[in-house]
Amino acid sequence: MAVTRTTTASQQETNQLLPAADIEQAVTSFMAAGPAARRFDVETDFDWDNADCGKLTGGQQSAVRFITLIEDHLPGYFALYNQRFPLDERVSPEEFARNRELYHFTVRWAQEEDSHARALFRYQVASGLAEPEHLRLELAAEGRRAFSLPHDNPISLFAYTLVQEKATQLYYQQLRAVVTDEVLREILNRLGRDEARHFSFMADMVERYLIAYGDAAVEPIRDVIAQFRMPLADTIKGYWRWALRIADTARYDHTDAYDHLIRVVNRAVDARSDRVNELTRFIAACRTTTHPS
Repeated sequence: MAVTRTTTASQQETNQLLPAADIEQAVTSFMAAGPAARRFDVETDFDWDNADCGKLTGGQQSAVRFITLIEDHLPGYFALYNQRFPLDERVSPEEFARNRELYHFTVRWAQEEDSHARALFRYQVASGLAEPEHLRLELAAEGRRAFSLPHDNPISLFAYTLVQEKATQLYYQQLRAVVTDEVLREILNRLGRDEARHFSFMADMVERYLIAYGDAAVEPIRDVIAQFRMPLADTIKGYWRWALRIADTARYDHTDAYDHLIRVVNRAVDARSDRVNELTRFIAACRTTTHPS
């Protein structure tokens, strides 16, 4: 339930994680939404013998290669979270406790994202789209490059991932609607479900920050939208040409996710301040002016 927050917190306060109990509640909700019975198994849940890239257009094949690169960069994403939320003697016991609660989510999230990468790798090989050794080296060339974000504030990191996960989910839905290979359709369906749950966790965290810190949480979120790039946009060679090509195959515009961020903000804030109103106007303006990425 949304709570009115009238006390202005400092930027320094929002640089801290939420209380461990709040994080534990968000993690528990996330885990409950994805019990073992609903998770997929790469080896047994897909009809690999019937995977056929010949059923895909050239643009659809390019889209599969593109999303495989993005999903396969999981080690870089996971390393970033470990760097931002360390679990060692550098942090106080209180910070360790908060980071440890978040780690319960992070390892599950990483396991699911790694399954996405493995499923897409397996599809490329089984369908005849790629040879395994060549694909491994192609993925390694990108995977060796460091992944970084310009955001140090926890709420910025959660807001960034909220947009990224929702944008990815929406693209998987759009791509699934146009491909005819049933194996790929089922993969995209399973991946999209996971991304929806990942988005929900990030939305929960952003809401909790807005409830706890009010206006002080606005600027970190605004910074995310002002600087937003999808993962690897600055590292994959020819990223923008590739992104525009797959947008021609199935609608791909990360700003589609901005409306969902606005809903999160509106849901969290009962008494709207000028700063919150400015934030929602800014996000909406970026929604209409930013090019696909």
